[in-house]
Amino acid sequence: MTYPSQITVAEALVLLQGRALALAAETVPLTEALGRTLARALPSRVDHPSLDNSALDGYACRAADTVGATEETPVTLRLVGDVPAGNVFPGEVGAGEAVGIYTGAPVPKGADAIIGVEFASVSDAQVRLSRPANPGDVRPKAQDLRVGEVYLERGQRLNAAAMGVAAAMGYAAVPVTQKPRVGILATGDEIVEPGEPIRDGQVYNSNAYGLTALVARAGGVAVRLPNVRDDLGLLEASLSNLELDLLLTSGGVSMGRYDFVRDLLFEKGRVHFWKVAMKPGGPVLFGSYDELPLLGLPGNPVSSLIVFELLGRAFLNAALGSTEPLPYHTRLPATAGTPFKGSGFKKTFARATLHFDAEGRYVASSTGTQSSGVLRSLLAADALAVVPPHTTIEVGDRLEVIPLPD
Repeated sequence: MTYPSQITVAEALVLLQGRALALAAETVPLTEALGRTLARALPSRVDHPSLDNSALDGYACRAADTVGATEETPVTLRLVGDVPAGNVFPGEVGAGEAVGIYTGAPVPKGADAIIGVEFASVSDAQVRLSRPANPGDVRPKAQDLRVGEVYLERGQRLNAAAMGVAAAMGYAAVPVTQKPRVGILATGDEIVEPGEPIRDGQVYNSNAYGLTALVARAGGVAVRLPNVRDDLGLLEASLSNLELDLLLTSGGVSMGRYDFVRDLLFEKGRVHFWKVAMKPGGPVLFGSYDELPLLGLPGNPVSSLIVFELLGRAFLNAALGSTEPLPYHTRLPATAGTPFKGSGFKKTFARATLHFDAEGRYVASSTGTQSSGVLRSLLAADALAVVPPHTTIEVGDRLEVIPLPD
């Protein structure tokens, strides 16, 4: 069997994205669409605002009638009506006239400017203006949205602002890509579920819970599978009849005697790549078993989570048709507050904290030990410092960092 090995992260991303099958669309109520990915572009069904309207509470009038108004020499207009938001003034504002108006209310015919309430006083149906009315306080029709124009694109992830725009365009329900079903399978004799008794040499199953959170954040549905001991037969049996879009395994992908995920894909599956020139997470394996895409993550907790965030997200984004930038491509410039040591030919992703210096620039400092088994170092991290191959970054050097969720 031939397969790519020790490939770059960029090469791994291409292979992952190329193996993801596009998911079908479904329509969901807008109230349930937060975080979902749009399956098609949405044009506006309405003009917003539907008519010229007022940007503030005040009085609508003709700007020409208010020229020269000051506190010492106010201009007086005749008050001929009132128009609250949601209503349309039935008449027309003539010369020397004004109509009371409220934020969002349509500007009456004949009026072309607004004077705020704080610059006007009313007495005996007369409005005294202490400054000229402002045409700029008239918001023109379709200033925000124009009927037929697209404001939300296919592949866009719906955040709070996008949901507000969808509602303003008239959508009570929206077409979104179905959520990918992502299986999570922990392997190894040493794995114990939290809350169960534990003996020396065993570890609690932290990977599955961290991955469940990352899958949900990436727009998928995490499907927890029962843990599997280090047994090739048991592993093979656990992979039968799974209705998933992707299977994540943790552990069993390195070069040891008990790395049975590796053995199963080599013997009965297909390997698309094994080993990526990255640290942590180098022994990651991507292949398929019985047509099911399988991303084999290292067992070390930090490696497992970082590999999913940097590589696994590419598969999910492609399946969703998402145009959201991948974490790997989302970089911020920073200055090194501590040294960061590279790892030979591998690209290193070091856990780091961020703070601002006196000039408002990011400073990245190591969280301390970079052991893949020290999960609390990831808890303390704000970002991953990117260290190119064959490089050591010294204090004061410039570098790039990848912001972490939360």
